[in-house]
Amino acid sequence: MKFHEKYDTVLTGLISGLLFPFLTGIIIFTFSSGHLSLHTYLERIVNSDIVTHSITLCVFPNLLIFMLYNRFDMLKATRGVLAMTIVWAVIVFGVKFLG
Repeated sequence: MKFHEKYDTVLTGLISGLLFPFLTGIIIFTFSSGHLSLHTYLERIVNSDIVTHSITLCVFPNLLIFMLYNRFDMLKATRGVLAMTIVWAVIVFGVKFLG
């Protein structure tokens, strides 16, 4: 069994589609926060009214994961990433229109 066949599951796609936006957010925080604490940084994002923009920016790497899984013909994992990206989109719309 090849590596990509072993990890070609919907659960793999769901987990990677959930974790990569958080990792992207941590990377963005690390390089753009200066000397601010995480709490202060998040308060600035909320006060600047750019919460939906920030979430969207963090979810963007899911496109790269989607393309990578698709390239290796891991269609079940691709489905999982797509499903998690749709969940993130629902969250963005909820924050934008209900918040």
